[in-house]
Amino acid sequence: MFDHVTIDPLALSEDLRRADDRLLTTISELSPASVAEASLLPGWTRGHVLSHIARNADSLNNLLTWARTGVETPAYASPEARVAGIEAGADRPLAEQIADVAASSGRFATAIADMPAEAWSYVLSAKQGSAAKVVWRRLREVEVHHVDLGAAYTTVDWPAGFTQRLIRELVTDRPRSTGTNPSIALRADEGQSWQLGTGAPDITVSGPAHELAAWLSGRSSGSALTATGPLPTISDWM
Repeated sequence: MFDHVTIDPLALSEDLRRADDRLLTTISELSPASVAEASLLPGWTRGHVLSHIARNADSLNNLLTWARTGVETPAYASPEARVAGIEAGADRPLAEQIADVAASSGRFATAIADMPAEAWSYVLSAKQGSAAKVVWRRLREVEVHHVDLGAAYTTVDWPAGFTQRLIRELVTDRPRSTGTNPSIALRADEGQSWQLGTGAPDITVSGPAHELAAWLSGRSSGSALTATGPLPTISDWM
C-alpha cells in the first residue's frame, strides 16, 4: 500500500505534528517587522513563505477530501488561484500569519484523523498517485519551507529520517541532473549511499546527509560537499 517514500501516512502524521510545532516555535520568535524581510526564496518575503505554507495545508486538505469522498477536489482551482492566494496573504502582520499557519495546520491534522483506512489507497490521478503520499508531501513542504524562511532553522535541524526520505525521493522520483546528465554516487558521512542516474557513476559526491539533501533540493550550492570532480548543475525543484 505504501511506497518507500511515503511509508505509513499515520506514522508520518506524528512527524508532521512535530514539524508543525517546530515551525510555529520559529515564527513565534520572529520580530513583527521581519515578516516583510526577504526569505531565502528569490522574490519572496517571509510573509510569502508563510502564506504559501498555510495555503498549501488547505490545498492538500482538498486532496484528502477527494480521497475520502470520491468527489474530484483539486488542490487549487488553477495555477493562477494558487499564486493569488499566496500574494493575498503575504503582507499580513506577523500575528495573522502565525494564526493562519496554526489554523490551517490544524485543519489538515483533522483531515488526516477523518480519513477512513481504505481511503489512503485511493488514486487521485496518475501523476499524483495515491492519497497515502499526501501526508509526506505536507511534511516535505513544512520542513523545506521552514528552512526557506531564513530564520533560526536550517537543514542541519532536519530530522535524520526526513533527510533520508527526501534524498531517496530526489534521486528516484525526481531525477534532476542537467547538461550531460551524469550519474552521481552520493555518499553520506553517516554511512548511507544513493545514486542519481544509472550506470557506472561519473562522479562521487560526499558529505553530511543534510548537506547532500540541501544541494539536491536547491537549498545549497554544495560548497560544504566533497566531490571527485566539478559539481554538476542541479535544476530547480520546489
